[in-house]
Amino acid sequence: MGVQSPSIGAWYFDREDQQVFEVVALDDEQGTIEVQYLDGAIGEFDREAWPQMPLVSAAAPEDSDAAYELSQEDRWRDDDAMSPDNWNNPLHTIEPDIFPGYDE
Repeated sequence: MGVQSPSIGAWYFDREDQQVFEVVALDDEQGTIEVQYLDGAIGEFDREAWPQMPLVSAAAPEDSDAAYELSQEDRWRDDDAMSPDNWNNPLHTIEPDIFPGYDE
């Protein structure tokens, strides 16, 4: 009846509750699946009950970050590449001898 294996980052629609949620964690020790709904609420399902739940896979909503309350400026942009001149330059790892602050 339900989706057989949950995966982190996957979105599902619960046909019973009429809600969309994302799987955010899988706890193998406790046997639980932790989810977050669009409104930011956190939920937890028992791994044994998961296959019997009326779930279908769903596409991520357009504003899937709404639960995290991120502004457009706060969102991670994949095209903002962080590339220093040379990652392997040993001079980048040397700490300065001078402390630019107050020493009391």
